Amino acid sequence: MEIAAIGFRAKTGRAIAVVLAGTGKTPTFVWREEVSLADPKFPATAQPYHEVMEMPWSDAAVAVQPLVDAIEKRASAMLRAIIADMQSRKIHIRAAGVAGSPPRNIEKLGNFHIRAHAAEGILFRRVLEIAAKENNLHCLAFSDRELVAPPMMKEIGRMAGSPWRADERLAATAAWMALRGAPPLAGNTRSTR
Repeated sequence: MEIAAIGFRAKTGRAIAVVLAGTGKTPTFVWREEVSLADPKFPATAQPYHEVMEMPWSDAAVAVQPLVDAIEKRASAMLRAIIADMQSRKIHIRAAGVAGSPPRNIEKLGNFHIRAHAAEGILFRRVLEIAAKENNLHCLAFSDRELVAPPMMKEIGRMAGSPWRADERLAATAAWMALRGAPPLAGNTRSTR
């Protein structure tokens, strides 16, 4: 089985996902897709903090929890399905990288609408991290503001084909960083770094 990692660029209600494989210096492109993190049975999961944005923050954090729970379940199930699909192709995903909004204190943001967007940015990154852990993947998280795509991502983009925008490059970079940072498989003494 080929060793791989999945990278995500978290967005509100969705993520760009890229799978890269390889243990050498240059990764191989495997797969890419935009995945939904919103539960179609609950349309409010697409922008959950917008549903409670006019509440005081402490009340909003409690009121939004059922939507957050639904998003977490959706993210975990989505990742489990991708892992199973890759396994059917003889590709073993053993790590995940997540690029998204960095954690920050949003309680003090005075504008409710800006606060809702900031909270959603943090939420959708966090649910992908939780999904990785629930699926037993080593997970690395990155701020989308600090993660810089290395030059090799241009070649990965050629392999992947269009579209290959900044979001795809960030997802692929997160996958590559996770693949390189994943602990070795049991019984394997060779480092992936």
